[in-house]
Amino acid sequence: MDEEILEIEIDFQLERLEQLFFQAESKEEFSELLLDYPEFGENFLQAGLYSSEEELLEELLMINRDSAMRELYEEVRINFAEIGDLEEELKTAFKHIKYHFPEFRVPKVYTFVTGFGSDIYLDKEILVIGLDYYLPFEHRFQPPDLPQYMTIRYQREYLVPMIVKAISTQFNRTDMSQNTLLADMIFYGKSYHFTKSILPCTPDEYIIGYSEEEVASCFANEVMIWSHFVENDLLYNTNPFEIRKYIGEAPFTDAISPDAPGRIGRWLGWNIVDDYRYNNKFSLQELMIESDTEKIFRQSGYKPRP
Repeated sequence: MDEEILEIEIDFQLERLEQLFFQAESKEEFSELLLDYPEFGENFLQAGLYSSEEELLEELLMINRDSAMRELYEEVRINFAEIGDLEEELKTAFKHIKYHFPEFRVPKVYTFVTGFGSDIYLDKEILVIGLDYYLPFEHRFQPPDLPQYMTIRYQREYLVPMIVKAISTQFNRTDMSQNTLLADMIFYGKSYHFTKSILPCTPDEYIIGYSEEEVASCFANEVMIWSHFVENDLLYNTNPFEIRKYIGEAPFTDAISPDAPGRIGRWLGWNIVDDYRYNNKFSLQELMIESDTEKIFRQSGYKPRP
């Protein structure tokens, strides 16, 4: 199957727009840039929100000349001098998605320096990668609006899995109308399962954003984790504050243990979804279009590994 996937023809190209942006020196050059990359201007820069093109060009020129932005660009230029490996990884991932979902439209891919304004922007037409978010963890420039337990995930190894997870929402038909913890668990479980299916050689920690030790600890304590959910009748809980304890971003899941990583409900949902697909021999497409979270849970036959 791998050879069959790799032979799929796709229209794919990665453009280094941060280079073109910071090489530009005048409004005229920025105007040409917007003409050459109309989707970037309309979708990402939201050109339509400006009263005139002149106003947008003034702002772009101001950003271009800002000393902090130029310093950030220089660090990105040094740390991402070559991104051929990223280009190949994305190309292979897109081929895998196209294999499972022939209707998938490969977006135009642009890298950029966003001033920590956007890590990944994705719509049906374009994908914009804010490379400044993915500077090394020990770098002096870090996203100012993220706590450290989250910024540690913004490293090169996590980038392609993040993009694939973002794309998974196009195909994830999970019914969230019941507003239960289980629905959230299944939604995220399908997202992670999709990502692992598209990137089968990627370690789990880069998909869910845990450390290798945290992944191992979760599996070692799976019985205890599942018992906590069952004994506290959590699956059908609709209280948003309770749901956030197990799904939302946090350094740990205090309701279970200070040693339990945050978002543990998502990890558990991933195991349920894995069992649902493999115990029923569904295709990836069949899994993603199944919206009934109760059906997925019941037919998964999920049991924690002792």
